[in-house]
Amino acid sequence: MTLRIPFFGLLGNRSPMDGLVEHYDKIAECIAAIDESLECYVSGGVCREFKELTKAVDEIENHADSIKRNIRNHLPKGLFMAVEKHLFLSYTKSQDNVLDAAQDALHWLAMRPVAIPEDIQKDMIYLLDSVAKCTVLLGPALKSTIGLLGGESLDREGTKECFRKVRRERDEVRRRKNDLQTKIYDKDIDFKDIYQLLHFVDCLDNMGHNTENCAELLRSMIAR
Repeated sequence: MTLRIPFFGLLGNRSPMDGLVEHYDKIAECIAAIDESLECYVSGGVCREFKELTKAVDEIENHADSIKRNIRNHLPKGLFMAVEKHLFLSYTKSQDNVLDAAQDALHWLAMRPVAIPEDIQKDMIYLLDSVAKCTVLLGPALKSTIGLLGGESLDREGTKECFRKVRRERDEVRRRKNDLQTKIYDKDIDFKDIYQLLHFVDCLDNMGHNTENCAELLRSMIAR
């Protein structure tokens, strides 16, 4: 029988789980930074200088990396972990991958100006909205899991429902991504534009994929 103690708060002034929330907040900050300007770029409007935007996102990602390193460098001994250490570290990596994918998406779009065909502009924006919604749903899932593990909540079913919401939105991201890729392939535009747009869409899809991975790892943390 494995003894699990609601313990993070007992081991020091600061729980490693608090660091995960701090790291997650960088994802929300990153999404907020790119959302409006990206919609503007896709629709061909007058928007914030894109290089300035990518620089801001790079700074957010660098800050998130420093938070991740701090979490990993100050973990309590394995005996006192509330969850398996490899689950904790895997979750940290997957959450960081969400930010990496966001950074890659912007770099692909900023590589060279692309005139996005009008009939796929809404699909691009809807895909981005769906990815943003998926990542937003991860926040309650993470906080609910922390509450359950720390003994502050007994709502196991409510926590599981948070995971299901992430999974359902991830399915929507996948559906939108597949439809959009088909439309992009069918466009009579320069191959370089097609290649660039497909990579951008893939990066957005990776954000959804890694967000779903995070939810699955949280589910494993509370599994009996």
